[in-house]
Parts: sequence; C-alpha cells; structure tokens
Amino acid sequence: MALEKENSTNLTYMGRSFGELTVNDDSLAFSDCNSDKSGEFPASASQSRRLFLSCAADNPDDLIRQLVSNLESCSIDEQKQAAMEIRLLAKNRPENRLKIAEAGAIKPLISLISSSDSQLQKYGVTSILNLSLCDENKGLIASSGAIKPLVWALKTGTSTAKENAACALLRLSQLEENKVAIGRSGAIPLLVCLLETGVFRGKKDSASALYVLCSIKENKIRAVQAGIMKPLMADFGSNMVDKAAFVLSILVTVPEAKTAVVEEAGIPVLVEIVEAGSRRQKEIAVSILLQICEDNMLHRSMVAREGAIPSLVALSQSGTHRAK
Repeated sequence: MALEKENSTNLTYMGRSFGELTVNDDSLAFSDCNSDKSGEFPASASQSRRLFLSCAADNPDDLIRQLVSNLESCSIDEQKQAAMEIRLLAKNRPENRLKIAEAGAIKPLISLISSSDSQLQKYGVTSILNLSLCDENKGLIASSGAIKPLVWALKTGTSTAKENAACALLRLSQLEENKVAIGRSGAIPLLVCLLETGVFRGKKDSASALYVLCSIKENKIRAVQAGIMKPLMADFGSNMVDKAAFVLSILVTVPEAKTAVVEEAGIPVLVEIVEAGSRRQKEIAVSILLQICEDNMLHRSMVAREGAIPSLVALSQSGTHRAK
C-alpha cells in the first residue's frame, strides 16, 4: 500500500489523511468547546459604544438587574439589546456568569430561545451557552427547562444558533443526571445531522456533545439508529479524525454499533489507520477492531482479508504498551 507523504506530520492514503493528534487523551480531544464565537458588536456606533461600556464596567450589578428586567420587555428591540449585552457580559467576565444567573436571567433567556425571531433566538441560545460555562449554573439552567428549547434551536436556528445550542447541550450533559433527559429530548438525531452537514465548528461541537452523551447505553443506540456511522466514517478522512475515532470507540461497546460499522465499510478504514495512522490513532483503531472482532468470526475474517495481520504483528512488537 503506497503512502504519500503530505507533510512532516500527515500521511495520505486513498485520499484519507491521518494526521498526528494534537491531544494526549479523550478529555483533551473534547476540551475546546468554549464561549460563543459570534461577532462582538453590532454595526451601530451607538450600540457598539454602549456594549463596550457594559463590558468594561467595574461594578455591573445595577446594569445586570436592568438588563434582566429588559429581557421581559414588550419591545423586541429592547429584548435583543438586553440579551446581547448579557451575552457579552457573560462571555468576557467570568465573574459575571453567576451574578447574571442570581439576578434571575436564566428563565427569561430560555423563553427567548423559542422566539420566532431568529436573531433573538440566537442571542438567547448564546447567552445560555456563556452562562453554562459556570459550573454552578449548569443545574439551574437544566432545571429551568432549557433542554427542550435548546433542542428546538438545534432544529430550527441559524447555523450559529445550532452550533451554540450543541455546545450548550454539551455543557449541560456534563452533569450525569442530564444525559438521559437530553437523549430523550430528540437531541441526538439533530446532533448527528449537524455532524454530517455542519461546517467545522458545528461538526466539532456536535461530536463533542455526542461523545459525552453516548457514555450511557441508551444514547449509544439512539446515535446508531440516527445514522451516526456514515458521518463518522467520512470524518476519518478529514481533520475530524481524532474526534471521530473517540466517538466511535465509545459507541462500539454495543452490538448495534459493531454491526453498523461493518455495514458502513468501517473495517477497511480502521485497518488503514492501523497501517498509516499516528501512534494515538493506531491505539484507538486497534481498540475498536478488538471490540468489533470479539466473539465474531466473520468480522475477524474480514479484518484479516483487509491485510491487517502484518501491521498488527508489527504493532505488537514495537507499539506502545496500550497498543500491544
């Protein structure tokens, strides 16, 4: 199998690039879903100045109380302005996140997520995302009814709203008690869709959310039923290879996932990674193949027919402790 040297750290085979991972473990692979990436300020000079002054305020408590009050205004423009300022206060000043929640902002922000106004919905989603970066807020956000509106935004929102909704659901799913509720809310098929059709940031955030959610069995089955294997196999040929590998490694503990990997021609892809991937990628690919082949003679034969044996033997002699 001829390998083409793409650069000093990447190998390309049959159009697939197996680059060196930039992470040491799965927690680091999924650690970069942070605050929103939306534009900081609107075009209006007066609005820009006001937002700048809001973010620079040394003691924003009075401002926060006023903004929370304005979230429930009869004026959509006032609601938008308030949500925009809250988003930035929460994004740029970590100490403000708890203050904003304590001022009662969470429930009115959640109500904005169901708005038919796409911009208002986006501001609501993004504000909730930024507030969820404070661990103390996660439980309150979930108990205040944020999960279903976030799933609605994941289905109906702009591309930015969908990305931020995925990231907010990721934050909430970091609490074990929320994983079942998020899975049963219909989020997983929508996250799989974003994984397949989104731009890089959307794919990254959806993969991160799916990885955390699929630590429980019922969500793994939901993901397989939603067709996750097709986008995962496609992502093995992109700069999503590390995340795709980690998500697949957690899915293949259920029989439904093993069958789906084989049906999506995943075995040849995994064998290629064992042959041409980085050290870390080889470790993960071998682990996945081990799960697929366990108690299944047909799958073992398929792996052997793909020519995996020499690479596996070489890995057993010179690979890392985990790979061996």
